[in-house]
Amino acid sequence: VQLQASGGGWVQAGGSLRLACVASGDSFRSYTMAWFRQAPGKEREFVAAVRHTGGRPQYTDSVKGRFTVSRDNTENTVFLQMNSLRPDDTAIYSCAAGRPALSYVSSPSAYYYWGQGTQVTVSS
Repeated sequence: VQLQASGGGWVQAGGSLRLACVASGDSFRSYTMAWFRQAPGKEREFVAAVRHTGGRPQYTDSVKGRFTVSRDNTENTVFLQMNSLRPDDTAIYSCAAGRPALSYVSSPSAYYYWGQGTQVTVSS
């Protein structure tokens, strides 16, 4: 599986961006899809995930109510709609595919495939 992320850019605080990650291959619907981010000097951080088995998407606390993750299995694409962006959302955002157990959805090591990342910069 190859993942290609896009949609990053520069935005002022309070603005919105929509990230997209397109997956190659025909097994997209069998993978949990997640977004992670990494800011300079910080460790990679889980942002959101939508499981292949359905159920409610999962989010890290800092983005709840502002970000929405969704997937379109017909287009092999996962989206991350980011609203009310803040300067501390600035990071490189990467998509990932895997089949983690529910308790490991936020763990980077649970994912097999990664996209190249897209830069999101939020200015104050």
